[in-house]
Amino acid sequence: QVQLVESGGGLVQVGGPLILSCAASGRTFSTAAMGWFHQAPGKEREFVAGISRIGTSTYYADSVKGRFTISRDNAKNTLYLQMNRLKPEDTAVYYCAARRASYVSRNEYEYDTWGQGTQVTVSS
Repeated sequence: QVQLVESGGGLVQVGGPLILSCAASGRTFSTAAMGWFHQAPGKEREFVAGISRIGTSTYYADSVKGRFTISRDNAKNTLYLQMNRLKPEDTAVYYCAARRASYVSRNEYEYDTWGQGTQVTVSS
């Protein structure tokens, strides 16, 4: 089973960029569809972006479409989330998640493995 560790979170000003990484251990990373979710204080965890097993298909929440880009490097067992033009409402804990399937799901309950999360704070 894959294990996931996020990094790259921090404090950033409105309009700035940030790149999150998710390092996966184990040999099953390339067999898993991957997703990024976020959870703001007092809110439920929400889908942000997802990428298929071999990276040919990507999906985004409407709130981040055109600003965020999800990508993966299966040779490095790493998932990325490039975040541009950040807004205060992007402030949340960001989680990467793995799903034992080829295709993305927007439903968090269809993901098997989760990282511990990394905090992103956008200051205005």
